[in-house]
Amino acid sequence: MSDLTDSLVDVSSDSFWEVGNYKRAVKRVDDGNRLCNDLMNCLHERARIEKSYATQLTEWAKRWRQLVEKGPQYGTVERAWFALMTEAEKVSDLHMEVKAALTGEDLEKVKNWQKDAYHKQMIGGFKETKEAEDGFRKAQKPWAKKLKEVDTMKKAYHNACKEEKTATSRESSSKLENNNPEAQKKLQEKVEKCQQEVQKTQERYSKSLEELDKVTPQYMENMEQVFEQWQQFEDKRLRFFRELLLGVKQHLDLSSNHKYSTVYHTLEDTLQAADAQEDLRWFRSNHGPGMPMNWPQFEEWSMDLNRTLSRRETKRKHTDGVTLTGISQTTEQTSKASSSSAGTVEKTAADGSDEEAGNPFASANANGNPFEDEPSSAEVCVPVRALYDYDGQEQDELTFKAGDQLMKMGEEDEQGWCKGRLSDGTVGLYPANYVEDLE
Repeated sequence: MSDLTDSLVDVSSDSFWEVGNYKRAVKRVDDGNRLCNDLMNCLHERARIEKSYATQLTEWAKRWRQLVEKGPQYGTVERAWFALMTEAEKVSDLHMEVKAALTGEDLEKVKNWQKDAYHKQMIGGFKETKEAEDGFRKAQKPWAKKLKEVDTMKKAYHNACKEEKTATSRESSSKLENNNPEAQKKLQEKVEKCQQEVQKTQERYSKSLEELDKVTPQYMENMEQVFEQWQQFEDKRLRFFRELLLGVKQHLDLSSNHKYSTVYHTLEDTLQAADAQEDLRWFRSNHGPGMPMNWPQFEEWSMDLNRTLSRRETKRKHTDGVTLTGISQTTEQTSKASSSSAGTVEKTAADGSDEEAGNPFASANANGNPFEDEPSSAEVCVPVRALYDYDGQEQDELTFKAGDQLMKMGEEDEQGWCKGRLSDGTVGLYPANYVEDLE
């Protein structure tokens, strides 16, 4: 019987009904408060991720908008490319709204619920935890007291059985050894006394178990009531967490946000509007055979006659003192062409001599670079990186590959050209939109 009882105790040792095992239910109250803190930390970390992503999108859009603006892309495809940056900026704004909702609305909900549900005590811990502990202890106390009596009676009964078995063994050994009758009689009396003690402790043990059985139903009912009370408390927390997480989902789910869908509808419309034929026509009209042209015609000389400036002359027109543009031949000039042709030729030669004398590039060195003999400028040099390959078309233009680094010497002129110096010391001009400043 004792072996069976011990076996049952071992099996049920982790049961809620065992003395003190209600502490797991009490600990759940403290765990609820800790889980509120964990949830707030979780939302705060996600908000930081949203902000970081939004910032990266904005920086990416700004950088590439500048690169595309400076690059050679044009027309409707350029607008389509810009649409990607616009999408990034709009999505960045939406993710900042998500971040604001997480740190504002959602975090405040958890903080307020936690404040209302858990009340700290002056001596430490939470009021709710103490109430749960006291409730379970009070419900278990009568049954625990009876259980202690049962354990005491059981121990006494088992000890009596042990004594009785020892006495019986000694008596049997004495008979086999043929000890004197007086000793055998004493051993027999010991056995009888032990048997009587076994009988008494067995009755007490059985009686204590009966008394324990009587209070067990009430014990179970009281423990159930306390447990149910804190089940309801936990139920409120679980329901609150569920509702809050559904709200977080609404904030995170941009697919349900009409602003988000509008961003991509607009993006698709812009991309669909890209028209290769339209762009080709635009390029033909602005940079191809479709451009207007002042074809060369006979020009009569006059004091205020202007001629077309080359790019280099345009850069230094403030030093030449003469502005030249292409002038169409007039009817009056045509009528005088035969009589003044010789004079025109002489003036042209004279103009050529004047230009050569006043040309700062006439003293270019043997390598043909007119900048190497110029005195050093006080302008600040800025390091830049080539975005595209460029092959110089004239002697004073630089040649470089995409990715090469050079020094920008001075600001971009009105024609879109800059003066720069390559790593090997070569100085010349280059188109400003072919490079970007190094950060």
